[in-house]
Amino acid sequence: MPRVAKEMSALEVKRLSQPGMYAVGGVPGLHLQVLPGGGKTWLLRVTVGVTASGKQRRSEIGLGGYPAVTLQQARDKAREVREKIAQGIDPIAERKAARSALLASRANQITFEEAARLCFEAKRPEWKNPKHAQQWINTLEAYAFPTLAKLYVRDIDTPHVLEVLEPIWKVKTETAKRLRGRIEAVLDWATARKYRDGSNPARWKGNLDAMLPKPSKVAKNGNHPALPFTEAPAFMTHLRKMEGTGARALEFTILTAARSGEVRGAKWDEIDLEAGVWTIPADRMKMGKEHMVPLTAEAVTLLKALPRFDNTDLVFPASRGGELSDMTLTAVIRRMHKSETKAGRKGYIDPKQADSDGKPRVITVHGFRSTFRDWAGETTHHPREVIEHALAHQLKDKAEAAYARGSLFQKRRALMEDWAAYIHPKK
Repeated sequence: MPRVAKEMSALEVKRLSQPGMYAVGGVPGLHLQVLPGGGKTWLLRVTVGVTASGKQRRSEIGLGGYPAVTLQQARDKAREVREKIAQGIDPIAERKAARSALLASRANQITFEEAARLCFEAKRPEWKNPKHAQQWINTLEAYAFPTLAKLYVRDIDTPHVLEVLEPIWKVKTETAKRLRGRIEAVLDWATARKYRDGSNPARWKGNLDAMLPKPSKVAKNGNHPALPFTEAPAFMTHLRKMEGTGARALEFTILTAARSGEVRGAKWDEIDLEAGVWTIPADRMKMGKEHMVPLTAEAVTLLKALPRFDNTDLVFPASRGGELSDMTLTAVIRRMHKSETKAGRKGYIDPKQADSDGKPRVITVHGFRSTFRDWAGETTHHPREVIEHALAHQLKDKAEAAYARGSLFQKRRALMEDWAAYIHPKK
């Protein structure tokens, strides 16, 4: 045991100013170290255990800085350390274990938002194009983050997931289904990375399926509201009177039965006006395959009337540059609906769908694909596989898909000409 030095008073300790190590007495091995810069810190020199060669291991244990830790407090801490050593406890190993546990605890404290963004970056290569990737994270930002963002992933349980899903499960069923899957993916990622353990509270089978109705049972409320095809000609007559790029983009979307994103991202170098063909590259198609769209005379006339700009190759550019937003096309429909209802008419609604208040839902841009599908299936003799090709759908029947390996382009052209004639009746 080290020699016990003469006990210094608090005043004597305060007066120590020359750099060096000073034994302050009161507890064997207790020293005040005065640093060259003037700082002071408490050190306790002890012998704990033995080295690999069998010699006693001498160590210095920090007890804090002076004057934040007073002389009396330093002596109390030093006595506690020596008592532990006397009991066979290694205070150095104990400190390392506590520090390791603290670091492990902090590493496990990752929020849902942090986990979602890390998962997003990890999964990014899986998506076919940047748009699909952005949709994945946008859905979480819009619906999950308001509730889950600041929660640690280790603490998220079924009630939290239900709090996110229940408000939209019956009114935005398709969105809610995708959201559930994305929350499940984030929590699976967090489990694999050891940020949480236990079962996944966003899992459907054997979990949420016992608390939420099957999507198929509420799908009628989750589908995109569509205009009855019998009302499509009158709608198009109204639409042709509307001005602006958004109106023309909506008209072209309906004429081609394309998806909104495909139209908003259309470029002039994809379009052959002479041949009447629009070739959408694979990276902009939902199915990841190049798609050739036959352009009717009405569609070509619309395109030829559009202005072209030197600073963009987009067919339907936004006024401030870049692509139009999906809301631009939606806004056109809403303005048209408002003008109809203001005139005392029912407006543009889907009579088969209603919101949570029982009011009919206003039609959507995507709903016109359903309008086209209903018209083609109920009033024409065009084969189903031709109609599905026109919508760029994957045929569910594998045998049917095997026989329909071609694009059926000429048959699709005839179908689209019939559609154009229906919604653009000749005067």
